[in-house]
Amino acid sequence: MNTIGFIGSGNMAEALIKGIIAADVYRPEDVMIADVRSERLEQLASEYNVRPVESNPALAAGADVVVLSVKPQNMDAVLSEIKDSLKGDSLVVSIAAGITTAKIAGFLGDVPIVRVMPNTPALVGEGASALFAKNAGSEAMALVMKIFSAVGKAVVVDREELIDAVTAVSGSGPAYYFLLMEEMIKAGEQLGLDEATAKELVLQTAKGAALLAEQADGRGETPAELRRKVTSPGGTTEAALKVFAEKDFSDLVTTALTAARDRSRDLSG
Repeated sequence: MNTIGFIGSGNMAEALIKGIIAADVYRPEDVMIADVRSERLEQLASEYNVRPVESNPALAAGADVVVLSVKPQNMDAVLSEIKDSLKGDSLVVSIAAGITTAKIAGFLGDVPIVRVMPNTPALVGEGASALFAKNAGSEAMALVMKIFSAVGKAVVVDREELIDAVTAVSGSGPAYYFLLMEEMIKAGEQLGLDEATAKELVLQTAKGAALLAEQADGRGETPAELRRKVTSPGGTTEAALKVFAEKDFSDLVTTALTAARDRSRDLSG
């Protein structure tokens, strides 16, 4: 698996390219890219010294690992293009939401496929990705884990249907945190803070809470334990948390994530 190629060169593909080069998983000259946008290929080639390829079939014929990083609605056309060009021992990795390994195999045949659900914090090297393998051996999986660990943390799920749950929890998850930050900034303004001050406080609080939770996890402490530690009886935090409980915040979260899971199932067909 000495070469890797990306069909589609959007933000997630760029994050992976940047990550695998920085982590020395692949050398720039061993990374190929193909895209319908020639200006985008030129940009990435200039910035990362990777190799632009003139077509999707040419990339499929030259890469040991082929990463499908195209929009789901374009997947059928791409798979049709490359099905006769893949190398015999190619590994196919898909990061297209809603595209099952069965669908990919329907075009490409009985090839090793790893379906991955990453999320947008991969753009800053702090992504969360989940992998499911079809016909991929331990060596191939170790390589894909290495690729996605270069842009954050990666886990493996043993049933493909769990990718729908992953989509609900971490794939869509950043938007939930962004929404909470958005609403906290608005609330801060309503309480008298100017927008700049409210935003600075909320963003730093979100960052600090995430880092604190990560460090605590290393000690075996859960977010629930952290919450209890900072909630003094009769204090301000307790007053706020009581309102969340009265409004059934727990049920709201579960209902929202279930809706995201169900929509992911619908998109997967």
